[in-house]
Amino acid sequence: MDTSSAEALIGVLCWEAGKVPRGLVQLEALRGNSTNPLTYPFPVAFRRVEGACWDTILEHPDPEVHRRMVEAGRELVASGIRGVTTSCGFNILLQQRLAEALGVPVFTSSLLQVPWVARLLGPRARIGVLTAKEDALTEEHLRCAGIDPASTHIRGLDACPQWSRIFRFPEEPVDLEAIRKEVVNTALDALKTAPDIGAFVLECTDLPPFAEAIRRATGRPVFDFVTLVGWVHSALGIQTPDPVGGTRTFGHGRHGS
Repeated sequence: MDTSSAEALIGVLCWEAGKVPRGLVQLEALRGNSTNPLTYPFPVAFRRVEGACWDTILEHPDPEVHRRMVEAGRELVASGIRGVTTSCGFNILLQQRLAEALGVPVFTSSLLQVPWVARLLGPRARIGVLTAKEDALTEEHLRCAGIDPASTHIRGLDACPQWSRIFRFPEEPVDLEAIRKEVVNTALDALKTAPDIGAFVLECTDLPPFAEAIRRATGRPVFDFVTLVGWVHSALGIQTPDPVGGTRTFGHGRHGS
């Protein structure tokens, strides 16, 4: 799925085709997922990275795959892309390297929102972070995102039966409604343990399709990949209807100012 658009301002570095478990393919079909074009109210460019998958990004971060991601990012920028993100929040490990190499705004992970959300809520509230795999989210990941661990309450989905099937039985389908319930219940359980949670940040880019369900169930704001990419895109420049006809562009994206 290497796709591009002359109008795209943002490029998405994605896992290699054929390396995605069947359950994740089902999740990718949901609007809100980072790899679904219907998620975005604007054009984006997708670039698959050879070797990028669950094992090389989450389980055993691979320096060679990281190098390929940098090269793929450079290719996106050379094609005219003005901002680069990734399809997995664990790529926060590459935040500084990609930002230095590409010379355009880079936002590898929704975890980048955690320090900002913490400032919104004040020192008495914590941020509930929902992640694909809790023990894979290390202090190094938090440090790369500028996160104070004391400001967070982290919960993984790896103990959820249906979610874990994605990786234990990668060739089998999953029950998406069961996963929705597991995600919501994980957030509710986090609130029971840590009632000082003032907002949630979803690390995993497969979780935004369930963000609204979390908001309704918990009564807390939810920040995710979709809120992050929308914020950056608005900074790069959005064309909006002009009251007297034509379009007007706000910001300093490729379309002008």
